[in-house]
Amino acid sequence: MNEITAPSAASSDAYHFGVIRRAIDAIDAAEAPLSLEALAGEMGMSAAHFQRVFSAWAGVSPKRFQQYLTLGHAKSLLAERFTTLEAAQSVGLSGTGRLHDLFLRWEAMSPGAFAQGGAGLEIFWGWFDSPFGPALVMGTQRGICGLSFAAEMGEQAAMAGLRARWPRATFAEDPARLRGWVLTAFGMRAARDKAPLYLMGAPFQIKVWEALLRLPEGTVTTYGEIARSIGAPGAARAVGTAVGRNPVGYLIPCHRVIRGTGGLGGYHWGLPVKRAMLAFEGARADAR
Repeated sequence: MNEITAPSAASSDAYHFGVIRRAIDAIDAAEAPLSLEALAGEMGMSAAHFQRVFSAWAGVSPKRFQQYLTLGHAKSLLAERFTTLEAAQSVGLSGTGRLHDLFLRWEAMSPGAFAQGGAGLEIFWGWFDSPFGPALVMGTQRGICGLSFAAEMGEQAAMAGLRARWPRATFAEDPARLRGWVLTAFGMRAARDKAPLYLMGAPFQIKVWEALLRLPEGTVTTYGEIARSIGAPGAARAVGTAVGRNPVGYLIPCHRVIRGTGGLGGYHWGLPVKRAMLAFEGARADAR
């Protein structure tokens, strides 16, 4: 598998996510918070090794990180870090600002071209290691068009899910062609230009994805809030569908959308991945 991470990190991020994924199960199964020694024991690791793995991946101690992984974390995010998209814009967190943070630039396929199911497009794909497990990345000559995580669903399902979005396109394996874009998109290397995204979706979906790009790291919002921000206050359910159809997971941060009750809601690539993403970002935001 190719590496998303910078050379110094090598492919260890994928290993680290495997540990984090198992830690989520252990934390959920415990009736009370686990000590460092107990959590390390659940992982079959020494306390010192476990501490190093967590620090390398999350930048905080396992004890602190455990707080971000609890099932109640989403509710605290909703209370403390809820973002209205209008407020985000007012302080300069516009789509452009968000894209700058992610080293991205983007354009949308025309509605007519989208309706053709990718006819005439050649889409290149490759597998890469990522901080959230194996990642399938797809792109056209104009930019990254698909990103899927396989830690929960498996590689075969991830591939089938992305290919089904553009049934009339042709596909070719070519990770070398995508590697530079992927490294830049994840902020893993300095670059003169931003990594391009080429979004393929219906007009309503594009509106929802634009709204998602205005969400700053370490915050969350709700389906209803997004619906209001795009001028469709009664369309929270349709927004949820559009969020679920996001073809570029993590880069367009659909993991930051939760239910108004504080529930995480669904996630196309698996709820453990969503929880890990929120914990990862929450730890980074608090460390600033």
